[in-house]
Amino acid sequence: MREGSVVWFNEIGLEDIPLVGGKNASLGEMVRSLGGDGVQVPDGFATTADAYRAFIAANQIEPDLRSRLELFHSGRESLRATGEALRELFLGGEFPADIADGIRASYRELSEKAGHPNLPVAVRSSATAEDLPDASFAGQQETFLNVTGERDLLDACRRCYASLFTDRAISYREVKHFDHLEVALSIGVQRMIRADVGGSGVMFSIDTDTGFPGVAVISAAWGLGETVVQGTVNPDKYLVFKALLDLPDCMPIIEKTLGEKASKMVYAKGGSARTRIIDTPDRERQSFVLTDAEIAQLGRWAVIVENHYGRPMDMEWAKDGVTRELFLVQARPETVHSQASGTRFTVSTRTETGPLLVTGVAIGDSIASGVACVIKDPADIEKFVDGAILVTEMTDPDWVPIMTRAAGIVTDHGGPTSHAAIVSRELGVPAVVGTGTATDTLTDGQMITISCAEGDEGYVFDGELAFETEEIDLGTVPKTRTKVMVNIASPAAAFEWWRLPADGVGLARMEFIINNLIKIHPMALVHPDRVTDRAAIRRIEELTRGYMDPKEYFVQTLALGIAKLTAPYHPHPVIVRMSDFKTNEYAHLIGGSVFEHSEENPMLGFRGASRYYDDRYREGFALECRAIKQVREKIGFSNVIVMVPFCRTVTEADKVLAVMAENGLVRAEAGLQVYMMCEIPANVILAERFATRFDGFSIGSNDLTQLVLGIDRDAEHLAALFDERDDAVKRMISEAIHKAHAAGIKIGICGQAPSNYPDFAAFLVDEGIDSISLNPDSFLKTVGRIAQAERNHDTA
Repeated sequence: MREGSVVWFNEIGLEDIPLVGGKNASLGEMVRSLGGDGVQVPDGFATTADAYRAFIAANQIEPDLRSRLELFHSGRESLRATGEALRELFLGGEFPADIADGIRASYRELSEKAGHPNLPVAVRSSATAEDLPDASFAGQQETFLNVTGERDLLDACRRCYASLFTDRAISYREVKHFDHLEVALSIGVQRMIRADVGGSGVMFSIDTDTGFPGVAVISAAWGLGETVVQGTVNPDKYLVFKALLDLPDCMPIIEKTLGEKASKMVYAKGGSARTRIIDTPDRERQSFVLTDAEIAQLGRWAVIVENHYGRPMDMEWAKDGVTRELFLVQARPETVHSQASGTRFTVSTRTETGPLLVTGVAIGDSIASGVACVIKDPADIEKFVDGAILVTEMTDPDWVPIMTRAAGIVTDHGGPTSHAAIVSRELGVPAVVGTGTATDTLTDGQMITISCAEGDEGYVFDGELAFETEEIDLGTVPKTRTKVMVNIASPAAAFEWWRLPADGVGLARMEFIINNLIKIHPMALVHPDRVTDRAAIRRIEELTRGYMDPKEYFVQTLALGIAKLTAPYHPHPVIVRMSDFKTNEYAHLIGGSVFEHSEENPMLGFRGASRYYDDRYREGFALECRAIKQVREKIGFSNVIVMVPFCRTVTEADKVLAVMAENGLVRAEAGLQVYMMCEIPANVILAERFATRFDGFSIGSNDLTQLVLGIDRDAEHLAALFDERDDAVKRMISEAIHKAHAAGIKIGICGQAPSNYPDFAAFLVDEGIDSISLNPDSFLKTVGRIAQAERNHDTA
C-alpha cells in the first residue's frame, strides 16, 4: 500500500483538510475529540488526496482534463458535454493496485470491528475545497449508501472521483472561483447506521432563517437522510433552546412541527439498486420521528460540536432503528449567517397586497418579484430565463447553475434544511419551499411576488407588488436608563427581531397564538360534545390529530408558541398577557359560536379578568394556566411574567389570583411574578390597593384613553378626538406612575403613544416610568427619542 493513501478517522483532524478534504477531516475531528463528550460518530476510514492524484497519474487523465476545461472556458464546449467527458475519464480508470489493496484491507478490518462480513457502508465524497467557512459545497459530490462487498466499494469510490466533475460541481466552483485542477477528492467510507428502519435528518446550531444563535434547528424524516437533504420530503421540525439544555428537569424544546414525510428512502433488496423510495406508512406520517429526550440529546451534541469548532455548524444525524442509538454522520461550518454582520441587517416590508396564490416555508427575509419560470422536469433546466423566479417540485445540486441566476425560488417539496433552502440562503435568494402545489397553481410566464419578510411562513402573491427595504445599523442605538422593551405577538416575529437590543418583551399577546396557531376555541376542546357544526367538528379533528386528549393540543401549542416567542429575549423578562379576546372575537374561533353570547358592546363586555373565574370560561383559562406553567417549569423559561388584563375591581383581582393558584400559578412561588394591565380608570384611582396584589403594572394607553375620554377607539368618526396626549389621560398616567413607585412596584407602558409621538415619550421619561415597550419597527427611532428626553431631563 502506498504510504498515506488510506487513513482511519481517528488518525485525522481539522488540520488534515488538504489531505482528506473538509468532510472527512471533520468526521475525524469528531471521532478523535468528541467521543469523550458522548458524541457518537460511526467509525470509518478515508482515502487521501494523494490517492486521488495517483489515480489521475496512473490513468493519464490530466492532459484530457486540461484540454476539456479549456474548451469549456473558451465557449467551444457546453457544460453538459464537458461534464460528461470528464466523468468518463474517471469511470474508465482503474485504481493502482496498492491503493485498491489498501481500500480492500481497510474495509475488511472495518467489517471485522463491526462483526459483520461485507459490512454495509456509506461512501462519501470529500473535496479538499469543501466545507470551508464561506462555502458549503452542499451536495456537490455524490454519496453512495448501503454499499456492500469489496467490488461494489471500489466501484463506488471510482464514481465518487467522477462526481468531482458533475455539472453542478463544475458550476459551483466556477461561481466560487476555485481552480478545478487544484481541488482533490478524498473518499470517506463509513459504517452505515440502520436509519433505513429508523430516521435521520439535518441539524444546525443556529436558526437557519433568521441567524438567531440561541437555538439548534433539527429536521427529521423516516428512513435514510437523503430525502431530507435533497428536499424530497417535508420533514418534522424541532427547535431547541440551547442555553437551558443543562437545567435539571427541563426540556427546552420550543417548537415541534409535524412534517408530512410522505416518502422515505430504505435499503433495496435484490437487483443492482442499493436504495429505493417507498411511501411512508400512515402511522409514521402522523408520528414524530424523535422523542423529546432524543431531540434534547441532539441539541446537546449541537452545543458540543459548535463549542469545539468555535462557530455555528451544519450537521447530519441518523437514528439506528435497531439499537435506537443516535449518531452524527457529518459536520461542516454553517456558511450564511455565521458570515453576516452582527450589527447591520436589512428589513424588507411589503407595502402592497394582492391575491395570495400559495404559501410555504420562508427562506431568507427578503421580497422579490419576477416572472414565474415553471420547470417540472430537470431535462428542461436549460429553458430557465435569467432573473425569473424558479418554480419547481424540488431542487438537487443539478439545479445550482440556474439557482444562481434566479430572482427567487418556489418549490412544492422540502423544508428549512432541504437543498433548495440551504443553497438559497447561501446565494442570498429568497425562497418559499414546501408549498405543496406551486407547480400546478402557478403558470409559466405569470408575474408573481414572493415574500419571506413576514415571519417563518412564506407567501407567493399574484402580480408585481411594491415593497420597501431598509438597512438597520444597531451600532447607532444609544443607551438609556429607561428600560426599552418590545411588543410581540407572533413567535416568528420574535425571531425576526432578535437582534434588537431590547430589555425584554413588555407585551406578548397570547391571543395571536390562539387565533393563528391553535385556531380552536378552548372550550370547544374541553366540551367537544357541545360542538354540533359538522365543518367545525372535522376541522377540530384535523388539527388535534395525534393528541389522545384534544385539550393537550391547546396546552402544547400555546406553550410552544410562548416559549418560541420568549427565547430570543432570555434571560430578560417576557410579560405574557393572558387572553383578552372580546366575545365577538372568541366566537370567530373554530367551535366558538356555541360558547359565546352576543353583546352590544364587546369592548366593555365579557373580556379579560372577568372570564377567568366565570364558569363560562373557567375551564378554558385553566388550559392557559397549564401552558404558562409548562413554559416556566418544564421548558425552563422562568423569566416569563404573567399579566392580567382588564381587571375591573380589587375583588376581581383576588378571584383571578385564586383561580391561577388553583391551576398551579401561585404568585411568588418558583419566582412567579404577576402583573396587571393598568387600563381602566379604577386601576389608577385604586392603584395603591391593586399594588398589594400585583408585582407590577403595565399601562395600556389605548384602553385607558378610550375609557377616560369616553371614546370607542374603533369609531372612525371620533378618531380625531382619540389622543393619548390629552391632559386628562396624561394626568391618569402620571398618577399611576407615582402611585406604583410609592407602593414599591414597577410600572411600564405598552401602548402605541410612545412610538407615535416624540413628545409623549419625553413626558413618560419626565414622569419616571420604568419601562417603555415599543413595536419592533418603531424601536430604533423611539430609542433615540427616549435617550434625548433623558438628556433633556438631566439638564433641566
